[in-house]
Amino acid sequence: MLVLLPPSEGKAASGRGAPLKPESLSLPGLAAARAAVLDELVDLCAGDEVKAREVLGLSEGLRGEVTKNAGLRTAGARPAGEIYTGVLYDALGLASLDPAAKRRAARSLLVFSGLWGALRVTDRIPSYRCSMGVRLPGLGALGAHWRGPLADVLPAAAGAGLVLDLRSAAYAAAWQPKGEVAGRTATVRVLHAPTRKVVSHFNKATKGRIVRSLLSSGAAPKDPRELVTALRDLGYVVEAQAPARAGRTWSLDVLVDDVH
Repeated sequence: MLVLLPPSEGKAASGRGAPLKPESLSLPGLAAARAAVLDELVDLCAGDEVKAREVLGLSEGLRGEVTKNAGLRTAGARPAGEIYTGVLYDALGLASLDPAAKRRAARSLLVFSGLWGALRVTDRIPSYRCSMGVRLPGLGALGAHWRGPLADVLPAAAGAGLVLDLRSAAYAAAWQPKGEVAGRTATVRVLHAPTRKVVSHFNKATKGRIVRSLLSSGAAPKDPRELVTALRDLGYVVEAQAPARAGRTWSLDVLVDDVH
């Protein structure tokens, strides 16, 4: 099972660990594309702060994020699973998983990123600020920059099993499963059962809980049908829609009564 996650806008501090070693990151086929983004982002943020904030969509109150980006090469690095914070990651609670579930997380979780493309939660990175919606002056829109490299690398990373796609729209646009990979991919919406509307906060929290439940239980669904069964066994109310034709993904709605 491969689980595709969005990053979080908020991130923990880099800490005092050893600095970034780009060659140590997983998915080495993304190395050249990562280097291009890193080079331009560092140069941008080391120069005109006002321009950097404009490009990154940051208010004056977030000028510290520009300084942080300028120092990415020398800042301490920590596992990505410790860097990403926010609602989904709080609910997922990687740090409190038991050892077996942590090993499953290391194998199966893939976090998408405007700077790194995609990462394992064990990859050591510094804290940064660069969303997939950014358009860098030299490289252009990051979503378009990553589309080719991710298409080259991710089908192999997906292997032959289930792909559970929990990404937000901007990150989903950077890589869309194609062909037979799409047929074993399930995208998930979380709906407030009484209204059948998506509510952002509990949508993220519920997705985090879903991933935690799967990791903690040791469930290993091999395809979307088995995923639906596994989630129902774990107590979730799930409605599933199979793809109408080949090359399309499964759509799952998880219905939740309580908004929290």
